[in-house]
Order: sequence, then structure tokens, then C-alpha cells
Amino acid sequence: MTLHRIKAVTFVGSNFKIALKYLKVIAFTHKQIELKELGRLVLCQENLTDKLRQVKTQFGISEIFYLATCNRVEFVMITSQVVDKAFTKQFMGALNMGLCPVSTTAFLEAASIYEDKEALEHLLRTSCSLESLIVGEKEILAQLRKAYENCKEAGLTGDGLRMFMTCLVKTAKEVYTNTNISKNPISVVSLAYRKLKDLKLCTNARVLIIGAGETNRTISKYLQKHKFSNFAVFNRTLSKAKQLAVDLGGEAFTLDALKDYNKGFDVIITCTSSTEPIITTEIYTSLLNGDTSRKTIVDLAVPNDTAPEVLKKFPVSFIEVHSLNEVAKRNLQERYEELSHAENIIDENISAFLLELKQRRIELAMRQVPEKIKEIRNTAINSVFAEEVQGMDQHSRDVLEKVINYMEKKYISVPMIMAKDILINN
Repeated sequence: MTLHRIKAVTFVGSNFKIALKYLKVIAFTHKQIELKELGRLVLCQENLTDKLRQVKTQFGISEIFYLATCNRVEFVMITSQVVDKAFTKQFMGALNMGLCPVSTTAFLEAASIYEDKEALEHLLRTSCSLESLIVGEKEILAQLRKAYENCKEAGLTGDGLRMFMTCLVKTAKEVYTNTNISKNPISVVSLAYRKLKDLKLCTNARVLIIGAGETNRTISKYLQKHKFSNFAVFNRTLSKAKQLAVDLGGEAFTLDALKDYNKGFDVIITCTSSTEPIITTEIYTSLLNGDTSRKTIVDLAVPNDTAPEVLKKFPVSFIEVHSLNEVAKRNLQERYEELSHAENIIDENISAFLLELKQRRIELAMRQVPEKIKEIRNTAINSVFAEEVQGMDQHSRDVLEKVINYMEKKYISVPMIMAKDILINN
């Protein structure tokens, strides 16, 4: 899709002034980085807000939010700073990602940096799943919105990113509604469940669910729909584990209780934000409780929650995000025609959004027109033509008042319409 460079569009909100050219995105995605490696860029949730606040202040960033999914890690920001590879290197260093110099260099080379209209287009394509591992999966829109809302609640975003997010959500909804790109969607979760289904497990299989996030909630719905009923949910926050367990009719435990669980299992489904393996050889041995039969692990976390040693030491049917890559490529080919339809919708929404920004500029610039016209009117009646007005009879005054009121309304609307027309058409 060919895009033409445009001049930056400036818009004004409450106490801030910003331009589209200040929208910047630093993206690390599955297109340039192996999924297993991508997991090394995921920031720990426990001190995420503090880290983002730190870099926001340190690098003079007006607004920022952070997105991490199974196939991308992105930083979306509004800043007048030059965002290039040198900036990104300093930015990554300030986040203390724990990378060695060699790894940092490799990630920098693979980073994609967007700004201005290209940043907006990238975010639109991302929200519509055109940049996803599985084109057509709707989960990305929910993940994008949640990431934004989390940073909004932390005070990391403002009116600028709010406007862009409104555009992203509107565009994505149009794409999912008006194209077949998400018809019978094949998401990472649905692909994982299909592989799990191929193993022909009994519906009374004992299922341990580690993590109560969106991914595990979604795959749990698949299992419940197909009559699985024996669940135990483990999560760092017990209240969230209980919420999912209630939905599934299962038991709830804290993550720490995993090492002492002795009721056995047939399937482990895990997806947490941990940067270290949750299922270690010690934990897995304890969970087996002497059972030597082959078990199934569905690991949808990036990085994996399962330690590599577990797969080497025990008989396991292992399903992970990385193994779904080939299926994703076939899916992309099948939906090629829908990509062009979606891109047309994105193009239309970019044009509409730029037009909206232009109109907003005019409205804000012209908001003093009504006050100025009223001021002129009052000066004319009470000062310049005061004697003439006083000499009129009441009927003449009423007619004059009607004429002035009519002209006042017209004078207020005409410059607004003309200004919009001139700016939009030129």
C-alpha cells in the first residue's frame, strides 16, 4: 500500500499542543525476531508502571503506553524527541531489560521505528490484526485497549493518545465488521485448542490452569464448551483465580500453592507474564506425584512458562506459540484477499482522521469569533449608533434587533464554513 508523506497536523487540547509528527512507535515483532527471543523483551508487570514513569521523565516523553503480546513488544509514545536507533538503545538501557551488549545490538537491528503518518498506519494495521502472527485474530484489539487503559489509569497517557486510540478502535471495528478477515478466526488460542483436541483427551481429564489472564480465560471457554469439567486454577492473585474457577466450576489456588498440589493432572495450560519459568523440574515432579504417564502442556506464554529441562526429562505432549508459526503462514495466504479490503478501510480512516484533526484546528482557532461579533454588535448599538437607535420608535427597534440577530448568526457560521472549506480543499 503506497502512502504519501504529509505535513504534520497540529491539534490543541486542554493545556497541550501536539502534532501528528510527534507520534512515535518502537516495535519489536515476530516479523524480525524469533518468538522465543521476543519474550526476553517482556517487562515484569510488578514494576512496569515505575519503569515507564522513569523513562517518560528521563526522555521528555509527553505520553506513553506499553504493549506486550505473544508476538510483539511495542512502546507507543508522543514526544518531540528524535526517536532513532541511538535513542532506542538509551531507552532500552534505562528500562533495565537485563540484556547483554550482544543481545541488545541484535534487538536494536531488528527494531522497527515509526513516526508521523507511518506510526498511525502501523497502529491501525496492528489493531486490525494485519500485523499479527495470525491475521484475523480479534484478541489483539482487546490487548491493545487493555494496555492503553492500564497506562491511562497510571497517568502515563493524555488527550493525544486518547484521540489516536479512538481512531484505532473505530477502524478495527469496521474491518472486523465489513470484511471476512475474522470470519471463523484462527487465533493462537484456537490453534492451540485444535492441537489439544487432536490428542483426544477424555472430558474428565484433570486440567491445571496456571494464570487467569485473558488468554487462559479464552482457552478455558473452549474447554468448557466441549464439556471439560475438571479444573484447578492457579494465579498470583487469588481473587482472579477464584473468579475464573467459579466460571469453570473448579478450585482456585495461589501460584505458590502449585508446589504442594497433589491431586494429579492430565493437562497443564499455562500463560503468565513471568519472565522466569513457572514449571520447573522440581514443580513438575511434585505435580506428577509419582505418575509416569505422558502428560500434555499447553504453554502460550512468551517467554515460555515451562523450563526446557522438563521437556527433556519427562514424556510430554508440548504445544507452544512457536509451533503454530507454520499454520499462521498458511492462514495468511488464505486471507490474502481480505487484506486488501482491510487496507482500503484503513486508508479511508486515515484520511477521515486527518480531516477530523484539521476541522478541530479550525474549530479551536475560530472559537473566539462569536465573542468578537457580539462585541462589535454591542459597540455598534450602544456607542457608534447609540443616538440613532434611541431616536427610533419601539417597532423600528424590534425590526432592527431581528435584523441584527439574523446577521449575527450568519456572520458566526459563514467564516467557520469558509475556513473549513479552504483548509480541507487545499
